[in-house]
Amino acid sequence: MDMWPPVSESPKRHELCFGCVGFPEEIYTMAFFLRSPALISGLLVAILSLPVADPLPAAESAPAGAFSQSVAVASAGDEAMAEFYRARGYAPLWTGEGERFRARRQALFDSLGRAALHGLPVARHDTAELLAQMRDARDIRDLGAVEVALSRAFLRYARDLQSGILVPRQIDSGLVREVARPDPLVLLRGFATAESAAGFLAALAPATAEYRALMKARLDLETAIAAGGWGSGVPGGPTLRPGESGERVIALRNRLVAMGYMKRSASPTYDAALQEAVQRFQDRHGLAADGIAGPVTVTEVNVPMEQRLKSVLVALERERWLNMDRGERHILVNMTDYTTRIVDHGEVTFETRSVIGMNADGRRSPEFSDEMSHMVVNPTWYVPRSIVTQEYLPQLRRNPYAVSHLVITDSSGRQIDRRAVDFTQYTARNFPFSMREPPSQRNALGQVKFMFPNKYNIYLHDTPSKSLFNHDARAFSHGCIRLADPVDFAKALLAPQTDDPEGLFRSTLNTGRETRINIEPPVPVHLIYRTAFTDGRGSLEFRRDVYGRDARIWEALARAGVALPEVRG
Repeated sequence: MDMWPPVSESPKRHELCFGCVGFPEEIYTMAFFLRSPALISGLLVAILSLPVADPLPAAESAPAGAFSQSVAVASAGDEAMAEFYRARGYAPLWTGEGERFRARRQALFDSLGRAALHGLPVARHDTAELLAQMRDARDIRDLGAVEVALSRAFLRYARDLQSGILVPRQIDSGLVREVARPDPLVLLRGFATAESAAGFLAALAPATAEYRALMKARLDLETAIAAGGWGSGVPGGPTLRPGESGERVIALRNRLVAMGYMKRSASPTYDAALQEAVQRFQDRHGLAADGIAGPVTVTEVNVPMEQRLKSVLVALERERWLNMDRGERHILVNMTDYTTRIVDHGEVTFETRSVIGMNADGRRSPEFSDEMSHMVVNPTWYVPRSIVTQEYLPQLRRNPYAVSHLVITDSSGRQIDRRAVDFTQYTARNFPFSMREPPSQRNALGQVKFMFPNKYNIYLHDTPSKSLFNHDARAFSHGCIRLADPVDFAKALLAPQTDDPEGLFRSTLNTGRETRINIEPPVPVHLIYRTAFTDGRGSLEFRRDVYGRDARIWEALARAGVALPEVRG
């Protein structure tokens, strides 16, 4: 539907909202033919700045009853908005006269016009309906309805930009992150008192370097997609190795040139330049950087640019979910990257490889934030009920002396005599015992575990299964996060609170007794899942969607109206 009536029907001077504001037919005609929302938004701002001929009464000078009643009716059912206008005596936020009100309207329409730059749904923040309502306003009651409509558009945009458009828990059971949603009353009051309307709106987006880098990556990918993308992929076949030649080698070279991993070359051979390009690609995609193009590497090379853009758009939404104070010092676990990092004042000061939960029901690691309060040296492993009944009880039915390294206890914590128990009579539902593994070199938790007490029973810990860290993909645990370098991680955590973190940890370990060491002050922990992210230099990296969560998030974003650009024919 056109936002403007046909040119043939337009008078020499056209009436706009806020009172019979006339503007030249040339401007009106240009807007009609171009059909550009961005242009029209700009024209609206310009139009509202033109001299007013015989205007309707502005909200500030209108009879108090009519405007107030209209605002009250329009905001009914929205407690925060009703309270906001009631507290200010129904004074307008948007529809008054003067530069302050024009600046607010302009800032809002400019921001709504840039929604797509943030990966937000364009239709959700389309200005056409608002413009139509403003154009059709003819009296003070209409003006009150416009006032509330602008506030609703502001709150919808502010909420989406500050904390995302989706509710994580509605997408995947492992997305248990609690998103801090902005208080609408605080938003309205803040905007009303802001010195700069444009500055207030711009500050709603996450102020992280990662968000800015992802915004740039989105723009770069969309521009490249519109220009035709990366071209053809690499045909299937055996592993490609240095020294080989042929059509598949040429296809690999051309693809990596298009992706920016190497300079243009006419060489038909898998030479040193191509090998280095493959290594760079592998490094930025979480693969062993051996310079050999095996099936996994070729599969990742062939991922379409559109799919990579989807990952970036999902990452932007995830970054909005984490739009909060993460702590000057915090722990960041990126599951898809299989890494755990300590971040101090924005710089990574420690990093270790990690193992996450396997991709199976009940074992996938959840995503949430909490606070690490202490570590336990020489930990006892209290076996989770699910593991007791699903893995160990079947073994005990066959042999009561199975898993002999575990202690079986009754409800009072007393060790039972295995010889006196007929395990065959028990099922997962009625098994009355618990199991634990005392501290030892072979303990499932290793030498230390790191606690951020939570209802999901997730923590970080050591493991005797060191060989698992040699794999590129490391989803092997029951849900907790295993660390390749737990002792060094412990010392890094203790460094701010003691002059001798090595001595403190070693002396505690050497006792052989289970011992708690508090972490002072506690350190925030963020378990995240990013298939697209940037390194410290702003270079874009990708990882595989281990649990399929990002695919589900993209589907939800697409249903909400987020769309990819069209490829030129």
